Amino acid sequence: MKVLALTGVVLSLPPILVWMERKISAHMQERVGPSRVGPFGLLQPLADVVKAILKEVIVPHEADRRLFLLAPLLVFLPAGLLAAVVPFGNQITVAGTPVTLAIADPSFGLLFVLALGPLEVVGLAVAGWASNNKYSLLGGLRSAAQLVSYEVALALAVLPVILTTGSLRLQDVVLSQSGTMLGFLPEWNLFRHPVAFVIFLVAMLAENNRAPFDLPEAEAELVGGYHTEYTGMKFALFFFAEYLAMIGLSGLMVTLFLGGWHFPGMDPAAATVGAGLLSFAVFMAKLFAVFFLVIWIRWTLPRFRFDQLMSVGWRSLIPIGLVNLLVTTILVSL
Repeated sequence: MKVLALTGVVLSLPPILVWMERKISAHMQERVGPSRVGPFGLLQPLADVVKAILKEVIVPHEADRRLFLLAPLLVFLPAGLLAAVVPFGNQITVAGTPVTLAIADPSFGLLFVLALGPLEVVGLAVAGWASNNKYSLLGGLRSAAQLVSYEVALALAVLPVILTTGSLRLQDVVLSQSGTMLGFLPEWNLFRHPVAFVIFLVAMLAENNRAPFDLPEAEAELVGGYHTEYTGMKFALFFFAEYLAMIGLSGLMVTLFLGGWHFPGMDPAAATVGAGLLSFAVFMAKLFAVFFLVIWIRWTLPRFRFDQLMSVGWRSLIPIGLVNLLVTTILVSL
């Protein structure tokens, strides 16, 4: 029941994010946004799903049919699994049985997250190659280069947190942030590792192909990038996977740097159902705050050139991440 409930929460978030993205971007550009389908346009994502289902799935004649049809699943599965290890709330006790508010809570949670990242590269590269389209192929190659580059920066941002926490378990990471600094400031890793937080934020946007790092999909250069030849539900799977990855990475940011489900004044030892629901509400509030930040960045900053994108990763984020890791190691060892 727990797994079904949390899976339902995760799968219900992408339609909400689609609506949020359209409304926020519309307000930023002085437009109305979705307003016709349902009150305030809330049913517009449902209309999009119906449209995608009714559209014909076309496979180009010269495409590799098996790989072409397999590629969306290779992108969708890692994105969906990413949210499986994120703790959505504190552990509660139901009928004397402890229940963790996470789909899975392995002792190697952070290692599992870092292992999933490169898998998405395979799906995007296969989609570009199997389409037998030069624009799709260029999008797939760009995506592979981009994700591999920023995966290194992402790992360098996570390692300082592991050093100070002393554990790969995500629940332990949350509990390590339950105190306060200077008597009033939450002991979140945002304040303990501000450099790692900035690196993680930039790498997260690049990993998710979000603007200003959406070079694999740059319509002005590549028509649509790796998914140019995809239609109907096959295209919708790529679209859905992007938002699932956004949920997983944003949830990971909340867990690693923003105290997770904990908030100053909450008792981490409380295991009642009420305390669990409160922790879940705190986590979701933080998650939607990160969603807003990610959407805000997308509709504010212009797209980088590809050489600029690679330069930011290899010449800026990775060297800064290595120095930050070295300093953290020295401080922890003292």
